[in-house]
Amino acid sequence: MAEKIYHVFGHKSPDTDTICSSIAYAELLKKMGKNAKPFRLGEINNETRFVLEKFNVEVPELLENAKDKDVVLIDHNSFEESAEGIEEARIHAIIDHHKMNFRYNEPITIITLPWGCTATIVATIYEHLGIEIDEKIAGLLLSAILSDTVIFKSPTTTEKDKEWAEKLAKICGIDDILAFGTEMFKHKSNLKDKTPREIILLDSKILTTSSGKKIRVSQVEVVDDTEILEKKEELLKEMEKLLEEENLFGILLLVTNIMKEGSTVLILAKDISLFEKAFGTEFKDNEAYLPGLMSRKKQVIPKIADI
Repeated sequence: MAEKIYHVFGHKSPDTDTICSSIAYAELLKKMGKNAKPFRLGEINNETRFVLEKFNVEVPELLENAKDKDVVLIDHNSFEESAEGIEEARIHAIIDHHKMNFRYNEPITIITLPWGCTATIVATIYEHLGIEIDEKIAGLLLSAILSDTVIFKSPTTTEKDKEWAEKLAKICGIDDILAFGTEMFKHKSNLKDKTPREIILLDSKILTTSSGKKIRVSQVEVVDDTEILEKKEELLKEMEKLLEEENLFGILLLVTNIMKEGSTVLILAKDISLFEKAFGTEFKDNEAYLPGLMSRKKQVIPKIADI
């Protein structure tokens, strides 16, 4: 019988947390004597590529289908966000920091905590098991925390995220955490090589509301939003195509300016008034600026979940 291989992966439209936490958790399993390998479910973004190159770590292999495989879900628990064939996979564990939307027919390990980043949870598991975090893994986990908490500006940030960032920075030799985080986001903001559709789908999730409506919520985080907002009409055209192709009730694109600490929201929907009521603002010409809006998970999803 072939040796069991644990396929460790995060969600579709992978971000830095989902990739780095998958690599770190697969490494943890290997140090525990298990055969584990990290995977990705899509193309990585420019920020993640910068991080992997900086710490000399290979890009995980693309997983086409999870059917009949032994898997660990990182940074997600919804089958909608997971790999093709996940319904027929053998799920062994979930490590996540999102709202639970998961059912399974047998008991498994589930570790979920309301922290700003899955990487913070992974680092805590290393500590709990008494397993040393090496320089490369520390660099990946630090990068994930800075990315997911938007350099501690997101309202999802917790003291635990900040504590671990300090510890991990010492291990991997990063003297100035804020400067490193800003450098990361400059790479993330470089979208010149991306088409309007690629920009929309770069970091995107589909929500099914309590009434059964499908809403796609996308987000790009930039240090300067001028260039991307100049493409507004092109972006809206692609959003209109996706609305029809995916039979969506609505689609939102959050253009989050991490320096201004706010987001310009572009929207297309079958009934925009419902979104105006949810956000308490008018969307003029399919657009509204919402100061202080940084987190899709905490500040957007809860507002539209019952539309």
